[in-house]
Amino acid sequence: MTSYVENETEYNFPFAIQELVDRIMEAVMDMEHCPYETTVNLLMTDNAGIREYNREYRGLDRETDVLSFPNIAFRKEGDFSVVETDEADYFDPDSGELVLGDIILSAERVVAQAQEYGHSLLREAAFLTAHSMFHLCGYDHMEQAQAAVMEQKQEAVLQQLGIAREA
Repeated sequence: MTSYVENETEYNFPFAIQELVDRIMEAVMDMEHCPYETTVNLLMTDNAGIREYNREYRGLDRETDVLSFPNIAFRKEGDFSVVETDEADYFDPDSGELVLGDIILSAERVVAQAQEYGHSLLREAAFLTAHSMFHLCGYDHMEQAQAAVMEQKQEAVLQQLGIAREA
């Protein structure tokens, strides 16, 4: 399991973001019974940066808290068997790891939403990372039933890691 974290902002969180990403990534991959070692890239940017990415890649000219760019076109959420047919498209040739995709987080939104929701920076960063990891595993929240499944999974991962809402 490998994560690459780049912080293009001057903001430094009071916790190690790399360690947090690794813990969440491992918990999600275990929950999803992923049979492969995996790779994820995470970029920390600011509101202007995430707005630019959102505009360029999604056609939405506005800020957001997190963007997820899955590498895998899942047919069914968490069903990793889809990668077996086109291994060259999904696995890093050097490491042999399954490349799940990319996550972009707005550090400014992490701070603002932690204040807004009355919980710690750690909790907000962990929630957004878990949320995005489930997107990288094929989950979405466009319909109410999908959203309920995704929310339950996110909360289960955070509880498992001891990252409570009131933290």
